[in-house]
Amino acid sequence: MSNRTFTMIKPDATGKGYTGAILDQIIKAGFAIKAMKWTRLTAEQAGLFYDIHRERPFFQELVDFMISGPIVAAILEKDNAVADFRTLIGATNPANAAEGTIRKLYAASVGENAVHGSDSDENAIIESDFFFSKLERF
Repeated sequence: MSNRTFTMIKPDATGKGYTGAILDQIIKAGFAIKAMKWTRLTAEQAGLFYDIHRERPFFQELVDFMISGPIVAAILEKDNAVADFRTLIGATNPANAAEGTIRKLYAASVGENAVHGSDSDENAIIESDFFFSKLERF
């Protein structure tokens, strides 16, 4: 079990000005930010990041959404980081998310769900390595 996970505040949330509130909620939940950057994905980068979904019918829509505005990528640290962060963000569909979760508070739909959170320790490493060099981590 790793103590680090990866998150991304997506273009819908950054565009609506929710970045600070989401980061505040993450910190108040006991996560330490070990790396963070404000950036904008290219279509190629978004396609590579979501390559696992390439054959799914929503792939191009997902890529188009992810390049529609800036994102905030971050590596977070806490005991049981992956599972605890998944609990904090809530269900992918905000209508099904628990009260007080990030998606319940800030997401508009399944497609515009405000944040990404790694679903496993292995993917947390892969996703963190996608965005951050070793020199950018603390």
